[in-house]
Amino acid sequence: MTPSCAGTRIHLAIQPVDLRGSFNALSARVKSTLQGDPLSGQWFVFTNRRKNRIKVLHWDGTGYWILAKRLEAGQFGWPTGSSVGRDLGLADWVNLIQGFEATAKASWYRK
Repeated sequence: MTPSCAGTRIHLAIQPVDLRGSFNALSARVKSTLQGDPLSGQWFVFTNRRKNRIKVLHWDGTGYWILAKRLEAGQFGWPTGSSVGRDLGLADWVNLIQGFEATAKASWYRK
């Protein structure tokens, strides 16, 4: 699943959250943690502590959508860091949901 509009931005929350919450909990997290506007039409992506589930919160102009994915084995290649969130490009988003690393590793090389 990818954003339908080329101008849609994808915002990732770096730190894991409790995904048992639904629309209200995730929209409050967007406001408080990511300092974003949940009604902006952008995608806001969250993961759980085990990084085997993600939820996406999206406003389409008439209501909220929540997209969810659970991996049966393994983890999502979630970015790390001290910041609260980061933006992803479309290619990074596709890599993330297909099980690849969401960002390139700075010190990675082949021998």
